[in-house]
Amino acid sequence: MRILNVAGARPNFVKIAPLVREMRRHPAIVPLLVHTGQHYDEVMSGQLFRDLEIPAPDFNLEVGSASHAAQTAEVMRRLEPVLLSTRPDLVLVVGDVNSTLAATLTAVKLGIPVAHVEAGLRSFDRTMPEEINRVLTDAIADLLFVTEESGREHLLREGISADKIHFVGNVMIDALMTFRPHWQNSAVFDRLDLHENQPYAVLTLHRPSNVDDPTNLTKLLDALQDVARHIPIVFPVHPRVRARLGMQEEARVPTRDADALSAGKGIAYLDPLGYLDFIALMSRARLVLTDSGGIQEETTILGVPCLTLRDNTERPATVTWGTNRVIGTDPRRIVEEALRALNHSPRTNGPPPLWDGQAASRIVKVLVERGPRGLIS
Repeated sequence: MRILNVAGARPNFVKIAPLVREMRRHPAIVPLLVHTGQHYDEVMSGQLFRDLEIPAPDFNLEVGSASHAAQTAEVMRRLEPVLLSTRPDLVLVVGDVNSTLAATLTAVKLGIPVAHVEAGLRSFDRTMPEEINRVLTDAIADLLFVTEESGREHLLREGISADKIHFVGNVMIDALMTFRPHWQNSAVFDRLDLHENQPYAVLTLHRPSNVDDPTNLTKLLDALQDVARHIPIVFPVHPRVRARLGMQEEARVPTRDADALSAGKGIAYLDPLGYLDFIALMSRARLVLTDSGGIQEETTILGVPCLTLRDNTERPATVTWGTNRVIGTDPRRIVEEALRALNHSPRTNGPPPLWDGQAASRIVKVLVERGPRGLIS
Protein backbone atom coordinates (compact mmCIF):
# COMPACT_ATOMS: atom_id res chain seq x y z
CA MET A 1 0.00 0.00 0.00
CA ARG A 2 1.56 3.24 -1.18
CA ILE A 3 0.72 6.16 1.14
CA LEU A 4 1.63 9.72 0.20
CA ASN A 5 2.00 11.83 3.35
CA VAL A 6 1.69 15.59 2.84
CA ALA A 7 3.08 18.19 5.27
CA GLY A 8 3.84 21.84 4.82
CA ALA A 9 4.20 23.75 8.09
CA ARG A 10 5.84 23.32 11.48
CA PRO A 11 2.86 21.72 13.29
CA ASN A 12 2.42 19.35 10.33
CA PHE A 13 5.94 18.01 10.71
CA VAL A 14 5.43 17.27 14.41
CA LYS A 15 2.32 15.27 13.54
CA ILE A 16 3.78 13.50 10.53
CA ALA A 17 6.94 12.28 12.32
CA PRO A 18 5.29 9.54 14.43
CA LEU A 19 3.14 8.47 11.49
CA VAL A 20 6.03 7.98 9.05
CA ARG A 21 8.03 6.23 11.78
CA GLU A 22 5.16 3.81 12.40
CA MET A 23 4.49 3.22 8.70
CA ARG A 24 8.09 2.25 8.13
CA ARG A 25 7.65 -0.59 10.60
CA HIS A 26 5.07 -2.25 8.35
CA PRO A 27 6.35 -4.13 5.28
CA ALA A 28 2.91 -3.77 3.67
CA ILE A 29 3.23 0.04 3.55
CA VAL A 30 5.41 2.16 1.27
CA PRO A 31 5.35 5.65 2.83
CA LEU A 32 6.22 8.64 0.63
CA LEU A 33 6.64 12.14 2.01
CA VAL A 34 5.77 15.42 0.31
CA HIS A 35 7.03 18.68 1.82
CA THR A 36 4.97 21.44 0.23
CA GLY A 37 7.40 24.14 1.31
CA GLN A 38 4.70 26.24 2.96
CA HIS A 39 7.21 26.74 5.80
CA TYR A 40 10.71 27.04 4.42
CA ASP A 41 12.61 28.80 7.22
CA GLU A 42 15.52 26.64 8.44
CA VAL A 43 14.30 26.47 12.03
CA MET A 44 10.63 26.22 11.11
CA SER A 45 11.31 23.36 8.69
CA GLY A 46 14.86 22.06 8.25
CA GLN A 47 15.77 21.72 11.91
CA LEU A 48 12.46 20.01 12.66
CA PHE A 49 13.36 17.23 10.25
CA ARG A 50 16.57 16.65 12.20
CA ASP A 51 15.02 17.02 15.65
CA LEU A 52 12.19 14.61 14.85
CA GLU A 53 14.29 12.22 12.75
CA ILE A 54 12.00 12.64 9.75
CA PRO A 55 13.47 11.16 6.56
CA ALA A 56 14.28 13.54 3.73
CA PRO A 57 11.12 14.24 1.74
CA ASP A 58 10.63 12.34 -1.49
CA PHE A 59 9.22 15.52 -3.02
CA ASN A 60 9.63 19.19 -2.09
CA LEU A 61 7.15 21.45 -3.83
CA GLU A 62 8.85 24.65 -2.60
CA VAL A 63 5.69 26.74 -2.80
CA GLY A 64 6.94 29.38 -0.34
CA SER A 65 4.93 32.19 1.18
CA ALA A 66 1.94 33.82 -0.53
CA SER A 67 -1.68 34.80 0.07
CA HIS A 68 -4.03 32.04 1.13
CA ALA A 69 -5.52 31.72 -2.35
CA ALA A 70 -2.17 31.78 -4.15
CA GLN A 71 -0.53 29.35 -1.74
CA THR A 72 -3.42 26.87 -1.87
CA ALA A 73 -3.54 27.03 -5.66
CA GLU A 74 0.23 26.60 -5.99
CA VAL A 75 0.25 23.50 -3.80
CA MET A 76 -2.51 22.03 -5.96
CA ARG A 77 -0.71 22.88 -9.17
CA ARG A 78 2.59 21.38 -8.04
CA LEU A 79 1.12 18.35 -6.27
CA GLU A 80 -1.05 17.11 -9.14
CA PRO A 81 1.83 15.78 -11.29
CA VAL A 82 3.31 14.07 -8.22
CA LEU A 83 0.04 12.26 -7.62
CA LEU A 84 -0.26 11.32 -11.28
CA SER A 85 3.26 9.89 -11.38
CA THR A 86 3.19 8.02 -8.04
CA ARG A 87 -0.49 6.94 -8.06
CA PRO A 88 -0.69 6.35 -4.30
CA ASP A 89 -3.38 4.18 -2.73
CA LEU A 90 -3.96 6.90 -0.14
CA VAL A 91 -3.06 10.53 0.54
CA LEU A 92 -2.67 11.29 4.24
CA VAL A 93 -2.94 14.88 5.45
CA VAL A 94 -2.58 16.32 8.94
CA GLY A 95 -3.80 19.42 10.71
CA ASP A 96 -5.44 22.47 9.21
CA VAL A 97 -2.99 24.54 7.17
CA ASN A 98 -3.39 25.53 3.50
CA SER A 99 -1.33 22.53 2.41
CA THR A 100 -3.86 20.24 4.12
CA LEU A 101 -6.83 21.54 2.17
CA ALA A 102 -4.91 21.85 -1.10
CA ALA A 103 -3.67 18.26 -0.99
CA THR A 104 -7.13 16.98 -0.11
CA LEU A 105 -8.82 18.79 -2.99
CA THR A 106 -6.20 17.64 -5.49
CA ALA A 107 -6.33 13.99 -4.42
CA VAL A 108 -10.11 13.74 -4.23
CA LYS A 109 -10.52 15.19 -7.73
CA LEU A 110 -8.14 12.51 -9.00
CA GLY A 111 -10.15 9.78 -7.28
CA ILE A 112 -7.49 9.07 -4.65
CA PRO A 113 -8.73 8.37 -1.09
CA VAL A 114 -7.73 10.83 1.63
CA ALA A 115 -7.18 10.29 5.35
CA HIS A 116 -7.28 13.34 7.62
CA VAL A 117 -5.40 13.13 10.91
CA GLU A 118 -6.68 15.59 13.56
CA ALA A 119 -10.15 15.74 12.06
CA GLY A 120 -13.28 17.21 13.60
CA LEU A 121 -11.74 20.07 15.59
CA ARG A 122 -13.92 23.17 15.48
CA SER A 123 -13.51 26.69 16.84
CA PHE A 124 -16.77 27.79 15.15
CA ASP A 125 -14.95 30.94 14.11
CA ARG A 126 -15.05 31.26 10.32
CA THR A 127 -12.71 34.25 10.42
CA MET A 128 -9.89 31.78 11.16
CA PRO A 129 -8.43 30.45 7.89
CA GLU A 130 -7.68 27.18 9.68
CA GLU A 131 -11.36 26.67 10.46
CA ILE A 132 -12.25 26.86 6.77
CA ASN A 133 -9.49 24.37 5.97
CA ARG A 134 -10.73 21.99 8.67
CA VAL A 135 -14.38 22.04 7.66
CA LEU A 136 -13.72 21.59 3.93
CA THR A 137 -11.09 18.87 4.40
CA ASP A 138 -13.36 16.85 6.67
CA ALA A 139 -16.30 17.18 4.27
CA ILE A 140 -14.52 15.37 1.42
CA ALA A 141 -11.98 13.08 3.14
CA ASP A 142 -12.59 9.32 3.29
CA LEU A 143 -11.07 8.49 6.67
CA LEU A 144 -11.21 10.87 9.63
CA PHE A 145 -8.96 10.32 12.64
CA VAL A 146 -10.01 12.39 15.68
CA THR A 147 -7.95 13.40 18.70
CA GLU A 148 -10.76 13.97 21.19
CA GLU A 149 -14.42 13.09 21.62
CA SER A 150 -15.58 16.56 20.57
CA GLY A 151 -14.17 15.84 17.10
CA ARG A 152 -16.41 12.82 16.67
CA GLU A 153 -19.44 14.75 17.87
CA HIS A 154 -18.81 17.62 15.43
CA LEU A 155 -18.36 15.29 12.46
CA LEU A 156 -21.52 13.32 13.21
CA ARG A 157 -23.47 16.57 13.59
CA GLU A 158 -22.17 17.63 10.15
CA GLY A 159 -23.55 14.46 8.59
CA ILE A 160 -20.31 12.48 8.29
CA SER A 161 -20.84 8.71 8.34
CA ALA A 162 -19.74 7.07 11.60
CA ASP A 163 -17.89 4.44 9.53
CA LYS A 164 -15.40 7.09 8.43
CA ILE A 165 -14.58 8.30 11.96
CA HIS A 166 -11.90 6.77 14.18
CA PHE A 167 -11.05 8.07 17.66
CA VAL A 168 -7.31 7.39 17.93
CA GLY A 169 -5.70 9.99 20.21
CA ASN A 170 -3.19 12.69 19.45
CA VAL A 171 -0.06 12.18 17.32
CA MET A 172 1.46 15.42 18.66
CA ILE A 173 1.62 13.73 22.04
CA ASP A 174 3.27 10.71 20.38
CA ALA A 175 6.09 13.02 19.26
CA LEU A 176 6.39 14.69 22.66
CA MET A 177 6.65 11.33 24.46
CA THR A 178 8.91 9.65 21.90
CA PHE A 179 11.47 12.42 22.01
CA ARG A 180 11.28 13.10 25.75
CA PRO A 181 14.87 11.90 26.37
CA HIS A 182 16.07 14.29 23.66
CA TRP A 183 14.31 17.43 24.86
CA GLN A 184 15.10 16.66 28.49
CA ASN A 185 18.77 16.85 27.51
CA SER A 186 18.42 20.10 25.56
CA ALA A 187 21.19 22.65 25.99
CA VAL A 188 18.76 25.56 25.66
CA PHE A 189 18.95 26.35 29.39
CA ASP A 190 22.72 26.70 29.24
CA ARG A 191 22.51 28.90 26.17
CA LEU A 192 19.99 31.18 27.85
CA ASP A 193 21.78 30.96 31.20
CA LEU A 194 18.60 29.75 32.88
CA HIS A 195 19.14 28.03 36.21
CA GLU A 196 17.04 24.99 37.08
CA ASN A 197 14.77 26.75 39.59
CA GLN A 198 14.69 30.14 37.89
CA PRO A 199 11.08 31.22 37.19
CA TYR A 200 10.09 32.39 33.74
CA ALA A 201 7.14 32.37 31.34
CA VAL A 202 7.03 31.49 27.63
CA LEU A 203 5.15 33.44 24.96
CA THR A 204 4.26 32.61 21.34
CA LEU A 205 2.23 34.73 18.93
CA HIS A 206 1.48 34.14 15.26
CA ARG A 207 -2.27 34.39 14.61
CA PRO A 208 -3.06 37.10 12.02
CA SER A 209 -5.76 38.53 14.28
CA ASN A 210 -3.15 39.11 16.98
CA VAL A 211 -0.07 40.17 15.03
CA ASP A 212 -1.05 41.63 11.66
CA ASP A 213 -2.76 44.73 13.06
CA PRO A 214 -0.09 46.95 14.67
CA THR A 215 -2.61 48.32 17.16
CA ASN A 216 -3.63 44.86 18.35
CA LEU A 217 -0.02 43.70 18.59
CA THR A 218 1.01 46.79 20.58
CA LYS A 219 -1.85 46.33 23.05
CA LEU A 220 -0.91 42.69 23.55
CA LEU A 221 2.76 43.44 24.10
CA ASP A 222 1.97 46.31 26.48
CA ALA A 223 -0.12 43.92 28.60
CA LEU A 224 2.58 41.27 28.46
CA GLN A 225 5.17 43.84 29.49
CA ASP A 226 3.07 44.41 32.61
CA VAL A 227 3.15 40.66 33.26
CA ALA A 228 6.91 40.68 32.67
CA ARG A 229 7.37 43.03 35.62
CA HIS A 230 6.51 40.02 37.78
CA ILE A 231 8.24 37.25 35.82
CA PRO A 232 10.57 37.36 32.80
CA ILE A 233 8.96 36.22 29.53
CA VAL A 234 10.86 34.26 26.88
CA PHE A 235 9.45 35.13 23.44
CA PRO A 236 10.77 33.12 20.46
CA VAL A 237 9.64 35.36 17.61
CA HIS A 238 7.82 33.79 14.68
CA PRO A 239 9.26 34.92 11.30
CA ARG A 240 6.04 36.70 10.33
CA VAL A 241 6.15 38.72 13.56
CA ARG A 242 9.81 39.70 13.32
CA ALA A 243 9.31 42.45 10.74
CA ARG A 244 6.34 43.84 12.65
CA LEU A 245 8.52 44.22 15.71
CA GLY A 246 11.22 46.03 13.76
CA MET A 247 13.78 43.31 14.46
CA GLN A 248 16.68 42.79 12.09
CA GLU A 249 16.07 39.85 9.76
CA GLU A 250 19.75 38.98 9.62
CA ALA A 251 20.19 38.96 13.39
CA ARG A 252 20.81 35.56 14.92
CA VAL A 253 20.75 36.80 18.52
CA PRO A 254 18.09 38.56 20.59
CA THR A 255 17.83 42.19 19.56
CA ARG A 256 15.54 43.63 22.24
CA ASP A 257 15.59 43.28 26.03
CA ALA A 258 18.32 40.67 25.74
CA ASP A 259 19.09 40.96 29.46
CA ALA A 260 15.51 40.29 30.62
CA LEU A 261 16.29 36.81 31.92
CA SER A 262 19.33 37.83 33.93
CA ALA A 263 17.45 40.87 35.26
CA GLY A 264 14.50 38.71 36.30
CA LYS A 265 11.95 40.85 34.48
CA GLY A 266 11.07 42.05 30.98
CA ILE A 267 10.55 40.24 27.68
CA ALA A 268 13.47 38.40 26.08
CA TYR A 269 12.95 38.42 22.31
CA LEU A 270 14.65 35.37 20.77
CA ASP A 271 15.06 33.84 17.35
CA PRO A 272 12.76 30.86 16.67
CA LEU A 273 13.71 27.71 18.56
CA GLY A 274 13.86 24.14 17.29
CA TYR A 275 11.23 21.64 18.46
CA LEU A 276 13.36 19.96 21.12
CA ASP A 277 14.61 23.23 22.60
CA PHE A 278 11.14 24.73 22.65
CA ILE A 279 9.50 21.73 24.36
CA ALA A 280 12.29 21.74 26.93
CA LEU A 281 11.75 25.46 27.55
CA MET A 282 8.00 24.96 28.03
CA SER A 283 8.49 21.98 30.32
CA ARG A 284 10.10 24.13 33.05
CA ALA A 285 8.03 27.28 32.54
CA ARG A 286 5.82 28.64 35.29
CA LEU A 287 3.37 29.83 32.64
CA VAL A 288 2.85 29.68 28.87
CA LEU A 289 0.93 32.37 26.96
CA THR A 290 0.04 31.48 23.38
CA ASP A 291 -2.36 31.73 20.48
CA SER A 292 -1.25 28.35 19.10
CA GLY A 293 -3.44 25.26 19.01
CA GLY A 294 -0.69 22.67 19.37
CA ILE A 295 0.88 24.37 22.37
CA GLN A 296 -2.43 24.08 24.22
CA GLU A 297 -2.10 20.31 23.75
CA GLU A 298 1.57 20.06 24.68
CA THR A 299 1.16 22.07 27.89
CA THR A 300 -1.74 19.79 28.81
CA ILE A 301 0.62 16.80 28.88
CA LEU A 302 3.49 18.77 30.42
CA GLY A 303 1.20 20.00 33.20
CA VAL A 304 2.23 23.62 32.63
CA PRO A 305 -0.37 26.41 33.07
CA CYS A 306 -1.41 27.77 29.67
CA LEU A 307 -3.31 30.95 28.87
CA THR A 308 -4.70 30.99 25.33
CA LEU A 309 -4.81 34.51 23.88
CA ARG A 310 -7.87 33.90 21.73
CA ASP A 311 -11.63 34.07 22.17
CA ASN A 312 -12.12 30.37 21.39
CA THR A 313 -10.36 27.05 21.09
CA GLU A 314 -10.90 24.12 18.76
CA ARG A 315 -9.27 21.88 21.40
CA PRO A 316 -11.70 21.87 24.37
CA ALA A 317 -10.05 18.77 25.86
CA THR A 318 -7.14 20.99 26.88
CA VAL A 319 -9.52 22.98 29.07
CA THR A 320 -11.51 20.01 30.41
CA TRP A 321 -8.51 17.82 31.15
CA GLY A 322 -5.50 20.10 31.07
CA THR A 323 -4.31 23.38 32.50
CA ASN A 324 -5.45 25.56 29.60
CA ARG A 325 -7.63 28.64 30.03
CA VAL A 326 -9.01 30.59 27.05
CA ILE A 327 -8.84 34.23 28.10
CA GLY A 328 -9.15 36.37 24.95
CA THR A 329 -7.01 39.40 24.21
CA ASP A 330 -8.29 42.10 26.54
CA PRO A 331 -5.11 43.60 28.06
CA ARG A 332 -6.54 43.94 31.56
CA ARG A 333 -7.72 40.34 31.64
CA ILE A 334 -4.38 39.06 30.34
CA VAL A 335 -2.58 40.65 33.27
CA GLU A 336 -5.18 39.49 35.80
CA GLU A 337 -5.23 35.90 34.56
CA ALA A 338 -1.45 35.70 34.31
CA LEU A 339 -0.98 36.85 37.91
CA ARG A 340 -3.71 34.48 39.06
CA ALA A 341 -2.02 31.54 37.29
CA LEU A 342 1.36 32.46 38.81
CA ASN A 343 -0.12 32.62 42.31
CA HIS A 344 -2.48 29.64 42.00
CA SER A 345 -1.34 27.18 39.36
CA PRO A 346 -4.29 25.18 37.98
CA ARG A 347 -4.11 21.43 38.40
CA THR A 348 -4.37 19.04 35.50
CA ASN A 349 -7.06 16.36 35.52
CA GLY A 350 -4.69 13.92 33.85
CA PRO A 351 -4.18 13.30 30.14
CA PRO A 352 -7.26 13.28 27.88
CA PRO A 353 -8.42 9.82 26.76
CA LEU A 354 -5.97 8.07 24.38
CA TRP A 355 -3.33 10.80 24.67
CA ASP A 356 -0.88 8.06 25.56
CA GLY A 357 1.73 8.13 22.80
CA GLN A 358 0.09 5.36 20.76
CA ALA A 359 -2.06 7.36 18.31
CA ALA A 360 0.16 6.66 15.28
CA SER A 361 0.02 2.90 15.86
CA ARG A 362 -3.78 3.03 16.06
CA ILE A 363 -3.97 5.01 12.81
CA VAL A 364 -1.64 2.69 10.93
CA LYS A 365 -3.52 -0.34 12.27
CA VAL A 366 -6.74 1.01 10.73
CA LEU A 367 -4.97 1.60 7.40
CA VAL A 368 -3.44 -1.89 7.35
CA GLU A 369 -6.70 -3.60 8.30
CA ARG A 370 -8.60 -1.75 5.59
CA GLY A 371 -5.98 -2.28 2.94
CA PRO A 372 -5.98 -0.53 -0.46
CA ARG A 373 -9.42 -1.82 -1.42
CA GLY A 374 -11.14 -0.68 1.76
CA LEU A 375 -9.91 2.88 2.04
CA ILE A 376 -12.98 4.54 0.53
CA SER A 377 -15.99 4.29 2.86
